[in-house]
Amino acid sequence: MQNNKIVLLKGDGIGPEIIDSAISVLRKIESIENITFDLEEASIGGAAIDQFGNPFPKETESALENTNAVLLGAVGGPKWDQIDPDIRPEKGLLALRKKLGVYANLRPCKTYSSLMNQSPLKAEYLENVDFIVVRELIGGIYFGKRDTFIEDGIRVSFDEERYNENEIKRIADYAFQMAEKRKKHVTLVDKANVLDSSKLWRVIVKEVAEQYSNVKLDFLYVDNAAMQLIKNPAQFDIILTNNIFGDILSDEASQVIGSIGLLPSASLGEKIGLYEPIHGSAPDIAGQNIANPIGTILSLAMLLRYSFGLEAAALKIENAVEKVLSQGFYSKDINTENYLGTKEITKKVIEQIN
Repeated sequence: MQNNKIVLLKGDGIGPEIIDSAISVLRKIESIENITFDLEEASIGGAAIDQFGNPFPKETESALENTNAVLLGAVGGPKWDQIDPDIRPEKGLLALRKKLGVYANLRPCKTYSSLMNQSPLKAEYLENVDFIVVRELIGGIYFGKRDTFIEDGIRVSFDEERYNENEIKRIADYAFQMAEKRKKHVTLVDKANVLDSSKLWRVIVKEVAEQYSNVKLDFLYVDNAAMQLIKNPAQFDIILTNNIFGDILSDEASQVIGSIGLLPSASLGEKIGLYEPIHGSAPDIAGQNIANPIGTILSLAMLLRYSFGLEAAALKIENAVEKVLSQGFYSKDINTENYLGTKEITKKVIEQIN
């Protein structure tokens, strides 16, 4: 019998609202696909600090046992900015990723014809933009050694960027496998003209590429890649990169399509997937019914596709979102004067799922 358990981590700020939106969409999918999911809620981030004194408590670890997928809202907020850095809400997210072993972070970026006027780029640059940032998620500088200390009377800090060949090969294989199913083009983004870690990335990725002769491989330094994302975003198919570069570039990519609130993400490991919108917790608008739920709803679509193999259900959600946007129904982050609330946008999406 298939395990249909999904753990819900609503988190902080607008997290509970947008997860509730995704649950409503999931209930519609259950009814038309004749499938039932077992949903279990657990705490993370600031909410977990308030309840358990820990951003990733043992109670949450226990809830993650025997599950296929985790749907996350958002974590963090100014309420917890001044606490011990070792137990900040963001530490809970890093611990969650490490615990799950999710090493491949997928961040799609696709333009919608109805939203081209919302992008800071001219429409002529937005035609046929459809790429995915494939980011290594549990290695690199975010997980390396770090310290702050006094040396010869001067304050000093360092953060270590470290990768081994197995970590690079694993994520590279995943990127090439995705490219085979898409436009057969991988762009490695690095800083190999300066960083030894990036030089190793190039060596390993070239070796992996030899196994995928039908996929084109090219290279960009990260500073040039940041420019090319604005100058010609349609040139990309799969952007493969390390943890920190992927973090930055995917946020830049969000502005190509007009709003960070539209972008989903999937973080995949060998057995489990973690799904979340790429935006933050936005505590300043929490509880006001104005958060954009689309990024979370599209994250749910990715969850159904990658964790449960429900491609048809995922496409129904994605097509419904596209129809709603094409009809001119937007949240406040996209249109500040003529907008629908979080619940109302969600209802529109549900109405289009059939």
